[in-house]
This record gives sequence, structure tokens and C-alpha cells, in this order.
Amino acid sequence: MSSRTRVVVTGIGIASPIGNSLRAASGALRENRHGIVLMPDFAEIAHMKTQLGAPVRDLELNYPRKKVRTMGRVSLLSLYATEQAVADAGLSPALLSEGRTGVAYGSTTGSSSANEEWCRKMFVTRGLAGIQSTEYIKFMSHTCAANLAIYYGITGRVISTCSACVSASQGIGAGYESIRAGVQDVMICGGAEEMHFSHAAIFDIMFAASKRNDAPDLTPRPFDAERDGLVIGEGAGTFILESYEHARARGATMYAEVLGYGTNCDGTHVTNPSSEGMAGAMKLALRDAQIDAERIDYVNAHATATEVGDIAESLATARVIGPETPISSTKSFTGHTLGACGAIEAAFCVAMMREGFLAPNRTLDRVDEQCAKLDYIGKEPRDAKPGIIMSNNFAFGGINTSLILGKL
Repeated sequence: MSSRTRVVVTGIGIASPIGNSLRAASGALRENRHGIVLMPDFAEIAHMKTQLGAPVRDLELNYPRKKVRTMGRVSLLSLYATEQAVADAGLSPALLSEGRTGVAYGSTTGSSSANEEWCRKMFVTRGLAGIQSTEYIKFMSHTCAANLAIYYGITGRVISTCSACVSASQGIGAGYESIRAGVQDVMICGGAEEMHFSHAAIFDIMFAASKRNDAPDLTPRPFDAERDGLVIGEGAGTFILESYEHARARGATMYAEVLGYGTNCDGTHVTNPSSEGMAGAMKLALRDAQIDAERIDYVNAHATATEVGDIAESLATARVIGPETPISSTKSFTGHTLGACGAIEAAFCVAMMREGFLAPNRTLDRVDEQCAKLDYIGKEPRDAKPGIIMSNNFAFGGINTSLILGKL
């Protein structure tokens, strides 16, 4: 590569339906342990057919109230992941607050549970009694980015990437571009989402949510001919990005390099995916990375287990990357974690590069004939030594992202 600024990953933290550290989640991917469960609360929502979800479990989000009184669950999840990442990277308080460290972080919305509580108080009683001054901060759109910045005393730039299912991947991309441009040395990047019935309801109304309530083990089924929709998940993922020179100067461990990033818009339809737009984002990432498609060793697909999305993505991948590159969707393990998925899945990709395996398509029995002919990984992990991985995500609004990560 030329003399342009290189950007490396020096810290990773996650909270996910299959583990609350990268080590735990990686073990789950290798051992075929998923996080899809029946959600009893969903059964209380009249006319909603799906009762499935993938919550974060075995995680206590206990912090001093004074430090987190403006945080709803989505911000608390982002804080948990970020604490891991900051510790992993060995970032000092002085480095965080000196102005050369920034934040690029997003979610689909703010805290939906906090918003529900606000609305119940405001609109049911038609009054302000009992509403605290901090409640709005919990569900404002940029709650994760703002709360993380205040918690860590960040004085650099703060970017909120609230763009549905590409919130986290755009966060990583924005952090990468900030460092490449020389305006920051370090960026805290990623995304988060909390579990709430309203998220499942959106896809239920669109006939896009799985209704296999009696068989959580068998859903969701990305690329599979028998898929019946997605499953909503929750979680958070945080990457610490640094310029290579900055990381080397302070002796930081470097886990991977961000080689390229592409993002664009279909410009056609707010919910129907465009194969051309998806392909365009992949091409932008390859161009940015200055590599040919043949060098991609594995594609981590967005593939949510919806018919139109899976088909469009497979066609785009075949067009740009070709039929011989292995591909899988880890959403068969975690469900669709919405605003968190881009960072969680990128973290999985780093684990695959470092540990020498490719995650399986856990629930794939028979590939949909309408999907492109690709090297779909089977239901068991595949031993491999991927050196360069592409991770793709796509969102409502026709927004597409493609990240290319390289092993160091």
C-alpha cells in the first residue's frame, strides 16, 4: 500500500446473545451454540405472531447511578462493550480526553424501553408528573455517542451514526475515515441495540419476522429455502481504531487492520434492497483497499433470512466477489442485532482471522435456488486461515456498507 495513513484495531469489546466477550462468542461460533430463545413478553402483544428473540444474557449492567443516570439499556450495553475495548487497548484517561480521541457510534434508535416509559407517562396521563429531566437523554437518537463521550471525557469529534442496520458499520467507517484524514489519532467506534418488542413488531407487520416459535433451534435460516424471516437480537460492539504509527509508538497490540470501507445508497426504495447498490458498496470498499476481489478470503454476509434480502445480497456478492469465496451469516447464531450488528460481526471476523476458522451457516440445509451459486459454508465451522475478510451490512433507506479487514 502507499504512504497513506494505515488504520489498525487495538481493542475490541462486545455484548452479544452468544457471549459477552469476543473469546466467549468465538467459542460459541466454533461450538454451534446459538442465542435464539422464546420471549414470553412478546406473547403479551396482541396480534404479533413472532415470539422469538436473541437477548444478551448473564450480564449485570450495574454502574454508579451518578455516572449513568442519563443512560438507558442501549447506552449501558454500549458502555459495557466500550469498557472492554478501552481496557483491551490500554487507553489511559489522559489519552482519551486530550482531544485526539473521538467517538463514532450509533444505534437504530435510542432506548426504546425508556421511550415507552416516557410515552406512557406523557400521553396516558396527559401531563408531566413523574417525568425526570434525564429521561429524554436515554432515548434521544444520539444517546450512545453522547453518553460515551461524557463518560470518558472525550473532547475530540463525536459522530452519531443512527442508520438502522448499518449504524455500527458506519461508525467503524466514520472512525476509520477520521483517522485516515489525520483529524484524530484514536476513535471509539461501533453500535448498540437493546431488546424491545417494538423492534420485533416492525418486522412482524412487514411479514419479515420468523414465526417458528416452537423451534428456536431451527431459525433464523439465512439463504435457506425454508427460511421464514429474521429474529431480533440485541447487543453492542466497540472497536478501538488507531493510526498504525500511533499504536506502534505506544506499544499497543494490533489485532487487525481496516483495509477498506465503502458506503453508498441505493437511491431507489426505502425498504426493498437493491443488488446493484449492495454491489456498489463492495466495489467501493475494494477500491479503497486497493485490492482485487480475488484476495478476499471470506465474506461475512448481512443475510438476515428474509427472501428479498438474501437473494439480492447473494447476487451482488457473486457479481463482485465471485462464486468461489466462502460466505456465511452469523445472524443464524445471534439473530439480527440491528444497530449493533456491524460491529459485532466485524469482531467475529477478527476472531476468525486470529483463530483460523470460518463460522458456519448454522441453520442452512438447502440453499434457496433463487440465491446465487456461492461457496456457502455448511452447518459446521470450517478450518481456514483467512487473511482478508469482507463484512457487509445493509439497512432501510437503501444504505449499504462494506468493510474489509486484514490480518496483522
